[in-house]
Amino acid sequence: MSIIASPVPHHYQALVDDAAIFPPGNAALPQAVSAHREHQNASYAGMVGAFVISDIRLPELIEVLREEPGDPLSVSVVVTGGAGSVEPAVRWANGAHEVDLRSIELALRDESDLAHNARRFITAVGQLLTAGHLEEDVTVYVETPRLFGQSPTHSWLAALDEIAAMDMRLKFRTGGATADSFPSSGEFATWIAAALDRELPFKCTAGLHNALRHRDTKSGFEHHGFLNVLLATRASIDGATPEEVVAILDETGAAAITSRLDGTGSDGLTSARRWFTSFGSCSVLEPLQDLLELDLLPDLKLESA
Repeated sequence: MSIIASPVPHHYQALVDDAAIFPPGNAALPQAVSAHREHQNASYAGMVGAFVISDIRLPELIEVLREEPGDPLSVSVVVTGGAGSVEPAVRWANGAHEVDLRSIELALRDESDLAHNARRFITAVGQLLTAGHLEEDVTVYVETPRLFGQSPTHSWLAALDEIAAMDMRLKFRTGGATADSFPSSGEFATWIAAALDRELPFKCTAGLHNALRHRDTKSGFEHHGFLNVLLATRASIDGATPEEVVAILDETGAAAITSRLDGTGSDGLTSARRWFTSFGSCSVLEPLQDLLELDLLPDLKLESA
């Protein structure tokens, strides 16, 4: 049997998690599911990761899927409550043949003892694994509180140590509805360094749906670019100084970014993707369009995008 190679380069595969129902997209759930199915069958399907759903909307998603039967939908479930909310979310997902649970996403409360908070989640996940309610291959992402330009506290770093000890992953919030929701490049560089120091893969969420760093013309907010993050991760792996990593995150020029991509090469970018695993975006097509406009998907042919 012949195998058809994906036109999406390996270093861009499963890069974009489909968070269409989350702000600012706020797509209606039935339309978001339908669009996700279309993405899965499109020529760029290799770029698309899981469908992101909150635990409180998981029952609604299951009902939508039952109305239009198809293959199980690969989902990443965002747990909106504390450690006690993990088990109900996992049970809902595992009890429905309509979904395939690929990952769960948890958020640490911003409190004084973050390591203790992390251990509560770790205990909840461990109990589910021991009881056989959670498969070993389900990835667990833990979102840490923002640093807001401050140096990492002992508690923040200790929480990362706890997460690393249990082979979980990190989740970084990179934007939102207000200007201060967007971390500075310095804060971002600190995150990346802390994750790599502990061999912790990470994903990003919110505000990271364009390839290059830019100022949004409507809001005036400075958005990070996912290619900047990929290259900054590669540079940090290679021993770049914090200032050098910040400079890459700050770069807005398409020519400079594509030149650095060429210099890094596919193998180097693929290696970086081991650590920068994906980002959630309310639009799958915006990241796709950016990569097409930068001529980074030369083997991908679309009638429209």
